[in-house]
Amino acid sequence: MGTGRVALLLLLLSAALMQALLPTPAEGLVRIPLKKRPADKNGRLQFHDERRRVFLGSNAAAVASEKAEAEAEGDIVALKNYLNAQYYGEVGIGTPLQKFTVIFDTGSSNLWVPSSKCYFSIACYFHARYKASQSNTYKKNGKSASIHYGTGAISGYFSQDSVKIGDVIVKKQDFIEATREPSLTFMVAKFDGILGLGFKELSVGNAVPVWYNMVNQGLVDDSVFSFWFNRHADEGQGGEIVFGGIDPSHHKGNHTYVPVTRKGYWQFDMGDVLIGGKSTGFCAAGCAAIADSGTSLLAGPKAIITQINEKIGAAGIVSQECKTVVSQYGEKILDQLLAETQPAKICSSVGLCTFDGTHGVSAGIRSVVDDEAGKSNGLFNDAMCNACETAVVWMQSQLAQNQTQDLVLQYINQLCERIPSPMGESSVDCSRLASMPDIAFTIGGRKFVLKPEQYILEVGEGAATQCISGFTAMDIPPPRGPLWILGDVFMGAYHTVFDYGNLKVGFAEAA
Repeated sequence: MGTGRVALLLLLLSAALMQALLPTPAEGLVRIPLKKRPADKNGRLQFHDERRRVFLGSNAAAVASEKAEAEAEGDIVALKNYLNAQYYGEVGIGTPLQKFTVIFDTGSSNLWVPSSKCYFSIACYFHARYKASQSNTYKKNGKSASIHYGTGAISGYFSQDSVKIGDVIVKKQDFIEATREPSLTFMVAKFDGILGLGFKELSVGNAVPVWYNMVNQGLVDDSVFSFWFNRHADEGQGGEIVFGGIDPSHHKGNHTYVPVTRKGYWQFDMGDVLIGGKSTGFCAAGCAAIADSGTSLLAGPKAIITQINEKIGAAGIVSQECKTVVSQYGEKILDQLLAETQPAKICSSVGLCTFDGTHGVSAGIRSVVDDEAGKSNGLFNDAMCNACETAVVWMQSQLAQNQTQDLVLQYINQLCERIPSPMGESSVDCSRLASMPDIAFTIGGRKFVLKPEQYILEVGEGAATQCISGFTAMDIPPPRGPLWILGDVFMGAYHTVFDYGNLKVGFAEAA
């Protein structure tokens, strides 16, 4: 695959939801169906990462009766499914209604749609545009706003109007009229805008999120919403988002709930990650994770994604820094691990990382008086430090399996050739699906297993079918990370409940 086609392929993988089409919905439930569009032979997937801008700067018991929650009043919105990559639905803004397709995104908190005053961005001409002059309920705000994404940016200004979601109308909702959408992402996207379902702490311009107003205006009786994604893109309805409750037909068994540990994203603590039933060790002491309906793939630390790549035969890039660390420092690192040196201190002790007393420090810490040569050297040292920290994780995992030192070094060298391209896709051989391992995530003491058919995305038909790994690498340094982003690959397998009233997230096997 060429670089341009790869970029486009990962560009169309993102999620969103809406449009009410359910026969005789439960009273008060706001249902928004997810609609689907079949992939054509040229269809491509894209990892749609909307919130990379804030990862570094952002600052309990199970429910007694699932049935009681299912009967909670709310509204239900149907979702469209495009290539298992974008889940989106319909909302209406203004009086009379102007319809827009949006991604319902738990990883951001603002609502934005293209503005009729967006003149100079091609993307705006491919999508519906909001016309303030045609709405009787429009109220001018005018405060400027911009949101910077990993795949582009939008900018514009705030306005206020009524927003219809399913069968309910949210009054006096602040939203962004986008007047600039320079990114290719938005030009080829199947959605017009984004409706954020994250916490207000994440909201640009301190705007009150749509979900908050639904609760505050009494439009739902229970401050819970839930997602069901249909991963069969060519069959029936794409899924549903249920505002105000849970539909018991969307899941099997009870949900496992974990508390929200940090408001902004729907963030919680996660435990060990297992490949084929064997611990990777990286998150055994705990990692942070977020449930993110606006991310198509499942993103995690490079150290683990590389191990997954190796097991499933995914293509990667050769890391010379990694190979250098193994050849020059591999035996020293092994010796220190065998001597039970604290793993976080090893890379500093061999001179590849600085040390702050609690963890290795690598990314972006350099003297402000460094000259240009010093800065270049600092960047190289950062790469070597990152490679060392990754190698330590790998070696720990192999030693825990009682491998010999020679076999450990040999395996680490193989992993050095499977380093995933940052935020990039990895292709795999479709014929190998039956031999690929299960990948399990420990949440709330329970193992949530993804089978190959759940984490491998198939694009195209017949001889043109291509298989793409549902995992992508992204390293978030402490204190925010290590961080996993459980996007649609995970949420498609596990029905997800966002309990705003009790600040917890729940997962159960999807029906």
